Amino acid sequence: MKNRKLTFKFTLMFVGFTLVTLVVSSILSYLNQMQLYKNQREESIQYIADYLDKLVVSDSDNFLNMQHYFIAHYKEFKIPVDYGEEEIEKSRVRYETLKEAQFPGKVIGKDILYDELSDEVKAAHALYNYEYYRYMFEEAAKSFNVIYTYYLVPTGEPEHVYWFLDAIRDPEEEGSPNLLLCVDIEDDKEHHPRMWEAWDTEKRPEGYDIYDNEYGKTYAYYTPLFVNGEKLGIIGVEVEIAKVNHEILRATIRQMLMIGGVLIIFTLLLLTIIRANYIRKLTLTRDFIEEYSKTKNTEIAEQLAKEVTNSDEISTIMGKFAEMIYELERYMKSLSRTAMDLQNTKKQALELNELAYKDALTGIRNKLGYDKEVQKIEWEIEEGLTKFGVAMIDLNFLKRINDTYGHDKGNISIITLCKIICHIFEHSPVFRIGGDEFVVILKGHDLEHIKELIAEFNKQLKERQENSELEYWEKTSAAIGYSIFDPKIDTTYGNVFKRADNEMYRNKKAMKAVREN
Repeated sequence: MKNRKLTFKFTLMFVGFTLVTLVVSSILSYLNQMQLYKNQREESIQYIADYLDKLVVSDSDNFLNMQHYFIAHYKEFKIPVDYGEEEIEKSRVRYETLKEAQFPGKVIGKDILYDELSDEVKAAHALYNYEYYRYMFEEAAKSFNVIYTYYLVPTGEPEHVYWFLDAIRDPEEEGSPNLLLCVDIEDDKEHHPRMWEAWDTEKRPEGYDIYDNEYGKTYAYYTPLFVNGEKLGIIGVEVEIAKVNHEILRATIRQMLMIGGVLIIFTLLLLTIIRANYIRKLTLTRDFIEEYSKTKNTEIAEQLAKEVTNSDEISTIMGKFAEMIYELERYMKSLSRTAMDLQNTKKQALELNELAYKDALTGIRNKLGYDKEVQKIEWEIEEGLTKFGVAMIDLNFLKRINDTYGHDKGNISIITLCKIICHIFEHSPVFRIGGDEFVVILKGHDLEHIKELIAEFNKQLKERQENSELEYWEKTSAAIGYSIFDPKIDTTYGNVFKRADNEMYRNKKAMKAVREN
């Protein structure tokens, strides 16, 4: 009975130790993973906010004029909930048609001030830009896998803002055909401290506002928007964290069960060793004492003394037990370090991979990235799944610019052409494959509207060449040629590229002939 009690006490001791170890290690693991996720999402959200900020700042005058006009007249606008790219294009055409009719050949900000426009042109300008920027905020939310992006403008009244751009399309009321436009709402500082901190301090606040709304628990990050030195509003981005918390919790539970299994195995082994050695010796000692009490045999006393004085076995068990704990601790630390090393290695590999495929001058993908994309297309051609085109673009006069004005001016010409290409072919990947050569892999919208985009490309270059205010290296000149994949005649990507390259050189030769004449 005493033997069973002693075994039971040891069992309780090890079970308690195991449970405490599991609970503590699980809590620490969960908190560590949550902190890592929070840091990763903060970096991701900052990147999204920077993207939206640059999107607005890149077209600052249009956005500034649109915001001021729209806030003053938003009740006059009616926009359907389901508007899309076609409606945005119609609004753009309507605005440009009205402007051209009333102010033919004049450029806003250059030939005519915005304030000189008629109310009709201003309204068309505001409608087009509002639809465009709201649509871009929606697309940013989809592209970066966040639940919500929006833009707020404080009204001037304490704790009141205009909900100006909203990436969620909610009707003004049930059955209404209009979007919820520029609504004046109360946003108190108690519930939205980071948002108001961004506005009041004109800096990005540290941390998030945390909300419980229809999307669950979310983190909200804010950054103030400045255009031409004027503080206009606040860009907000929200991400859902409930699902991620559940995933982290499930991963922690799995880890706890695995560690628990290992601890149980070690515990059972240790209990067996203790029972086979320590408790057995106690039992033997008890038997020796009982026998001595009956027989009074001194030889039994000698045997008992020999067994009692030999305490090395007990010390060894205690040492082994301590060694097991230390070994387990080292094992857990090793697992944690290995996980961190793997994570850091993966992060470094991703960073190096990204740098390897990026052109240092323009920021777009380089020849290595282009070769990887070509290999992907070749695989798709073999599967019969490819629908694409190739546009080949070659910058003119780069050597002349480098020799006459210096390589820094040549770099400006390259960067300028790259921006024009990326702007025109915004739905397709662009690559710089040589010093003055660019390739566009035409896809989707760009492939379907290639002729219009080519015309727009040539038009923009012509306008720059005729602009007397630009320096020689800013008057970008380039030849372009394109070709579309035809499964009836094309078996490889190279067939399509060769036709595009030949057409580009024909156009380049024609441009040279015009200049010489």
